Amino acid sequence: MNSRAFTTSLILALVAVLMIYSYITSRETELVSEYGNPTPVVVAKEDIKELEVIDDRKVVIETIPAKFQMPGRFTRVEDLYNTIAATPIKKGEQITAPRVTYPGAQSGLSRQISIGKRAYALQVTESQAVSRLMKPGDRIDILAMVDYASGKKDKIKIKTVLQDVLILSTGLYVTNSVPVINVKGDGNESRSMKLNNYTNYNTITLELSPFEVQKMVFLVSAGSGIFLSLRNNDDKTIERISATRLYDVLGEDAAEAKSYFAEQAARESTRRAQAGGR
Repeated sequence: MNSRAFTTSLILALVAVLMIYSYITSRETELVSEYGNPTPVVVAKEDIKELEVIDDRKVVIETIPAKFQMPGRFTRVEDLYNTIAATPIKKGEQITAPRVTYPGAQSGLSRQISIGKRAYALQVTESQAVSRLMKPGDRIDILAMVDYASGKKDKIKIKTVLQDVLILSTGLYVTNSVPVINVKGDGNESRSMKLNNYTNYNTITLELSPFEVQKMVFLVSAGSGIFLSLRNNDDKTIERISATRLYDVLGEDAAEAKSYFAEQAARESTRRAQAGGR
């Protein structure tokens, strides 16, 4: 009796499974007929900013019915290597041809400059560039030595002339980390330059207002030295900083220096008086 009940239950279960399988198959056929066969497309794994390099860390392959696939879609991640997002792409969106571009004139440094600002290149040494640990996107303060008294130590000042200045590039390495740019050779042939290989730089390019550019040109051409100070990118505080003189450095020993320079001035005055009386 138990054996007969078990057999009957097994047969009913098999019939139920077959009915469910038949329904699923029928429904799947209807969906494929209505929406098309699912095929792989490349979608954004995370938000991708405009002019950001697209690589396999930012995209993933997903299977989507043909009806929901966008025109110009990519089906292989490899096809997106060395491309740049022409527009912002949100997480989960399909990557399509109109939304990507290849490095060139439209993805170069000029696109990184804010409206109303200018790019200014400054030659730097290793010590000025914080051992060349500065990178595009960092922010710095710029200090200058001001010598308006022909080298008199007590008159020289160190002044912070600009604060919170954005570094657009270090050498040929630009803010958006574009790794490849197409350039024309002597024979007008195209070749590629990998910009993120240039770490041994001698110049940095700064984003400045037109008036700040004039300041920098004056300081570089007529000043006595430019110095850079790296700051935290999230620190937007503009400090009111007085210029530093020799007496500020000496502190409690400043009186001794003042006495020395007073004696030197008195001797120079006496010498001139004696020279004038002869």
